[in-house]
Amino acid sequence: MRALVLGGGGITGIAWELGLLTGLRRAGTDLGKADLIVGTSAGAYVGALLATGADLDEAVSGAARIEIELSPRIDPTLLAQGFAVLSDRSLPPRDVRARLGALARRAPVGDDGPHVARFAGQLPVHEWPWAPRLVVTAVDTATGNLAAWDAGAEVPLPAAVAASCALPGVFPPVRVGDGWYMDGGVRSVTNADLAAGADAVVVIAPTSGMFRASPAEELAELAAPRSMLIVPDATARQAIGGNILDPGRRGPALAAGAAQAEKVAAAVAQAWS
Repeated sequence: MRALVLGGGGITGIAWELGLLTGLRRAGTDLGKADLIVGTSAGAYVGALLATGADLDEAVSGAARIEIELSPRIDPTLLAQGFAVLSDRSLPPRDVRARLGALARRAPVGDDGPHVARFAGQLPVHEWPWAPRLVVTAVDTATGNLAAWDAGAEVPLPAAVAASCALPGVFPPVRVGDGWYMDGGVRSVTNADLAAGADAVVVIAPTSGMFRASPAEELAELAAPRSMLIVPDATARQAIGGNILDPGRRGPALAAGAAQAEKVAAAVAQAWS
């Protein structure tokens, strides 16, 4: 089994991942042919495009137009409290996530309806694929437990992706069934452990995952026979900049991903073959 893990990283992460995947495909390695695609936050959106067979060239053209509307009522004090909770090493990880979930539910950032509708408008296909298996991650705001949805979960795909991208304090938690869910990156920037048992694993991580296990640590724990981690190189980091939600960085991040694909194509092909 071959697994592709796509991590979180905001608007710039979406653009960089799309540039990288498109560049790799042009170089002869199509990571969309994975048996399993695990998507978290930005990676959930990119993974949904890839798994449902969306035209990547068209997605790349659209990446420069991705719009994520930020609420004018974002509370900086609440965001600071969230960072403090995340950095509290005295609490068990699930308690950290539950406390962050409580903050997310209190954040005055509006209703989840427009947030879900935004992703519904950006995803050309709303039906879950059965092959490859797509797993979209989110976190229950009440319990801190991980949700790993796939085609069998009977959760609308746009809602699942929107929930995975619901950064606490920035975007509203998304209602799924009887619960409210937030960004899967709260648990892990990649949630690479969901690829356990794969023979080949490629992890693409636009960010390193502050306060949590690094993508490199998670990949090492999988002990897959063939594996590779791709993170932004120096040029891509400069293109992405310091604000992953900066719409002005979409174009440069996209170009940097495509350029980096040329540099890593041979190594990726070897890990993926």
